[in-house]
Amino acid sequence: MSILRRPVNSSRVRRSAKDEVGRQALQALQSQFSRPEREAVLARAPGRLNLLGGHTDYNEGFVLPLAIDRSVYVAAAPRSDDTVRVYSVHFRTGAVFRLDRPERDRSATWSAYVQGVLVALRAAGIPVPGCDLAIAADVPIGAGVSSSAALELATAMACLRLAEAELPPRDVALLCQRAENEFVGMRCGILDQFASAFGQQDHVLLIDCRTLACEEIPLGDKSVCFVVMDTKKERSLVGSEYNERRAQCEQAARLFAAVLPGVRALRDVSPEEFERHKAILPELVRCRAEHVVYENQRALDGAKYCRAGDWAAVGELQQQAQASLRDLYEVSCRELEALTQAAYGAPGCYGARLVGAGFGGSACALVDAGALPEFAEYVAREYERQIGWRPEIYACRAEQGAEVISEGRTGEPETERDL
Repeated sequence: MSILRRPVNSSRVRRSAKDEVGRQALQALQSQFSRPEREAVLARAPGRLNLLGGHTDYNEGFVLPLAIDRSVYVAAAPRSDDTVRVYSVHFRTGAVFRLDRPERDRSATWSAYVQGVLVALRAAGIPVPGCDLAIAADVPIGAGVSSSAALELATAMACLRLAEAELPPRDVALLCQRAENEFVGMRCGILDQFASAFGQQDHVLLIDCRTLACEEIPLGDKSVCFVVMDTKKERSLVGSEYNERRAQCEQAARLFAAVLPGVRALRDVSPEEFERHKAILPELVRCRAEHVVYENQRALDGAKYCRAGDWAAVGELQQQAQASLRDLYEVSCRELEALTQAAYGAPGCYGARLVGAGFGGSACALVDAGALPEFAEYVAREYERQIGWRPEIYACRAEQGAEVISEGRTGEPETERDL
């Protein structure tokens, strides 16, 4: 991992923070910690949608995400000690920890994502100081659009600037993934962090999760929009069956390796090889592997159709993916099924599937922009009829990845006596 000294005039820095959510973070830094804006660094990182490639990232496969125009913002000001004070506008609570004693605050579980990033930065040799941090967001929490990775990336970008250091986006994403794997205990793949780091406005990304190559595919066609349909059912991935699914995939790869030389992950198994050798797998493991093998192919095919602007074909792949996630990977739920089935019958819909890991959260639909109002009303009405409450439905556009938005003239750091 190479550490780059911060350039004096970075082209990625915008000198004014006009975004209202960013303003909330700066105001919270002032109100909670008495740190004025002139002392603050403000960074943002977006959430993401994944069009295709569900649960393929930790199998070294392919994913097709985009960063969305909803983000987490972190306002940060340095201290002269190893203390970190952090406050969340969303949770209306804070946490305090020390960088030289990395013990998790069990009363504010969300703070583990922040603490894990700071611990990982220090372990990488980056002299991150103690700091005061305030967090605000318009990316929904627990909705499957990767608020956790956005929080990690925004924290890393802000604290790198406090340390007067830079890392390439690839290294920032990998560091944040490691923080979530090792400190939080969530064995996620690279999808969320890479989408948040490498997002480009009006582009989707085809990411090879083994080589980490990232192709930017322009969205020349503005007649289609990406619609988030939030079930309003929260889920906790660390306590879910996510890690169990990963272990099942690793078992399948080991069994395939015994008959297919060179297999180290399910990414190495083609659909034809799967069909030829699937009988060697236990039934449940076979179901998990079948989803991953064919989902990898759907992600590659989806990238081809995105390049051609064939949204009907992408939507058809999404519907195939949703059936596979439901029947083979078993990560859907009643609420997600109600949303996706309603979407399929709604005006202007090309396709829909759950996003994120599943078990609740949101689904993503591809919708003709001209039909968006009718689509949203139809889906909301049908979902409420089946489930009993209305979902949250909103359109997103593909947005730029993580960045530092503004930085003030850092004054004298706070000290321990200010606590």
